[in-house]
Amino acid sequence: MSTWLVVWIVLGTVSTLALLGFVLALGRHVLILGRSARRFQAEVGPIAEEIAREGARASEHADRLGRTRPTGRS
Repeated sequence: MSTWLVVWIVLGTVSTLALLGFVLALGRHVLILGRSARRFQAEVGPIAEEIAREGARASEHADRLGRTRPTGRS
């Protein structure tokens, strides 16, 4: 085997292993991010639903006030 062939085989192997390491690290971070997003949704979801209900209730109240109040403009 020539020296250059050995160099290219070693370089290819090292870069393949490095790429595999990066892919595994990326996959791990995706899993961590997914767990964090689920936890965030579980903690913030009920509060967001309550805020949405209060917003809808305030909107309905404003609509009722707007309908029953005379405008008084000429």
